[in-house]
Amino acid sequence: MTTALPQSVRITDITGRDGFQNVKTWIPTETKKAVLSQLVEAGVTAMEATSFVSPKAIPQMADAAEIVAHMLENHPGVTLVALVPNLKGAQRAAECGVRHIAYIISASVAHNKANINRTHEESLADLAAIAEACPGLEITLSMPTVFGCPFTGEVMLDTVLYLLDESLKRGAAKITLCDTIGVANPVQVKHVVRGVLDRFPGRDIGVHLHDTHGMGLANTFAALEMGIDRFETAAGGLGGCPFAPGAAGNTPTEDTVNMLNRMGVRTGIDLEKYLRAVATVKDGVEAPLPGHLHAARTYAEFSFYTV
Repeated sequence: MTTALPQSVRITDITGRDGFQNVKTWIPTETKKAVLSQLVEAGVTAMEATSFVSPKAIPQMADAAEIVAHMLENHPGVTLVALVPNLKGAQRAAECGVRHIAYIISASVAHNKANINRTHEESLADLAAIAEACPGLEITLSMPTVFGCPFTGEVMLDTVLYLLDESLKRGAAKITLCDTIGVANPVQVKHVVRGVLDRFPGRDIGVHLHDTHGMGLANTFAALEMGIDRFETAAGGLGGCPFAPGAAGNTPTEDTVNMLNRMGVRTGIDLEKYLRAVATVKDGVEAPLPGHLHAARTYAEFSFYTV
């Protein structure tokens, strides 16, 4: 059973973190700052701007503290989120002034080991430690590989529900379901989202969908039909997980906003201004942008069918 589409959605732009993290060539910090500021100018009100991880593991995130300082000084009204893999990362984020973190526990045992070198039990214990040590942080449990693992394939819904339940007990406040390798299909998205909504009614639940197999927008629409109103997307479809072989980019923010605009669903993002930020990414980042709208005519001068 589906519900009416939400009248508006919340976009958390993840260009600064997931979009940049897999780029091999160092992106100058000033370029990152310029892109993030342009995203704010376009109407982005929430962003995952960086991650507090070991620079040895992900060199592109070595300037996390400087990025946070830029955002707090210049864009204090934006909900600033930083991804952290462990207690040390959470403490560093808090010391820099971050108040919202995304903590990761992969649904797949194999990916959790490859990504952060921990078992589920170790990750859950660290989550409890973060909640105790950093009570001022709002924690979103960001769960990779909910819809499939690059090493073992299918991930059972029961495993997802168990980990979510244990994470909420240990201090997580929100849930984000991630299709890390972009293998989800719309029927599967509805099945998983329905299972999560039934188990955790009233919780703030979002989705993070990659477009590896070209189903990012279709899966976005499926989640919308289930009542999901929070989505994580990136400029130009940039992105990918360093620890998920073959994973391609995120669902592009501009393509998502364009689709939602056409359907009469509000995002608060100015598409023309957002495309200027995508152009800055295209010029300043040595990585392909698989999104569609940045390379196409928008036909913004016309009105098209809306409900």
